[in-house]
Amino acid sequence: MKIAVYGATGMVGSQIVAEAARRGHEVTALSRKGAPVEGAAVVRSADLADVETYRSIAAAHDAVVLATSPDRTGGSREPYLAAHQAVAEVPTDARLYLVGGFGNLQGPDGTQIKDLPGFPAEYKAESDTVFRAYEALRDSAAGLDVTVHAPAAVIQPGERTGKYTTAVGVPAPGDSISSQDFAVAALDELEKPQFQGKIFTAAN
Repeated sequence: MKIAVYGATGMVGSQIVAEAARRGHEVTALSRKGAPVEGAAVVRSADLADVETYRSIAAAHDAVVLATSPDRTGGSREPYLAAHQAVAEVPTDARLYLVGGFGNLQGPDGTQIKDLPGFPAEYKAESDTVFRAYEALRDSAAGLDVTVHAPAAVIQPGERTGKYTTAVGVPAPGDSISSQDFAVAALDELEKPQFQGKIFTAAN
């Protein structure tokens, strides 16, 4: 499978690149600076906001992983949203795989976790932005094949165990997941789809 990964130098993106390469897939790693990424067959400097480059990337790959994130340094999150809204207008047969957020899952009463009392205020705006990006992809007139993969409440570098639990739309059993096992779950889903058109989550 030919897989392109935007945000390939990040904590999640780099592990998806590594896991895909470990399984023998041909991986193109895309980041703003075009920095080397272990396991990538091709490394390119590319911003998701560059729609023409995205168009060519999507046309040349079986799946495109969108593992970028909104600004976390106090800047505007609008560029992230605008880039995904532009991507949503590009017809492609490639599967789009959006790395979402825990806040986009539903709580016990059906309310999104990001909207529940007690959700950390510092993550609220980011969760809102990521969900709006998903809505743009989901509702695209281009009829895109989109899957959203959300982590557990805590995701951080750790051990690759190859074991995880999943759930659709709600938190999976487990409070955390390593970025390595998140990548294992991502490649399992890309290789043998179970959650196309859905938001699912994985936890250790």
